Amino acid sequence: MRNSVVGVVRSALIAVAAFVALAATGAPLAHAVDEAPKTEPQATPEDAGKSEAATWDQAASIRGAAERLGRVHRTGGAKAAYELIDNCYRTHSIASNYTEGFESCIAQDYLETRTLIQVYSRMPPEALHKLGVPSPRELADSMGRRVAAAFHQYKKSQAYADQVRALVDQHGLPVFLSIVFPEAVKAMDGKNSKEKK
Repeated sequence: MRNSVVGVVRSALIAVAAFVALAATGAPLAHAVDEAPKTEPQATPEDAGKSEAATWDQAASIRGAAERLGRVHRTGGAKAAYELIDNCYRTHSIASNYTEGFESCIAQDYLETRTLIQVYSRMPPEALHKLGVPSPRELADSMGRRVAAAFHQYKKSQAYADQVRALVDQHGLPVFLSIVFPEAVKAMDGKNSKEKK
């Protein structure tokens, strides 16, 4: 049983990491959001010289997105959190350029899905089925498609996607977890401070 859980977690984490790789393939990607654009964006000559560097404080933006998502998840659960994410994608995916708001959608999607993968991976598959919730692999696969399509829509590179993921892990995850699981974070902080002594 433990080996099967470890296998599912490993597969889910590989799929989560793979979302970034999918973004750089240039292959047609399935859009997970029904109203997402169905055509591939066309590069213009003006785009050729544009840098991928964000013009906003990405760390602060990601912390803000994590805080908003954490508060929604804490009060309304995963369903409310995914409604927030879906509405975010629907709103920001219509812009002609990649924006801070759109990057917030990606960050929130990654945070919520990563957390649910961790929680669901500790549950037996029968319990997940009984509750009517997706498996960790299904969560990772669907998030991978959404995020890959998001980066692909604005022709963001693998390096840019990797940078966003690292920023979300560094700046967003601690904020999100401290809101959604404050007791667990306090316990971990207490354990870490004892180990340092």
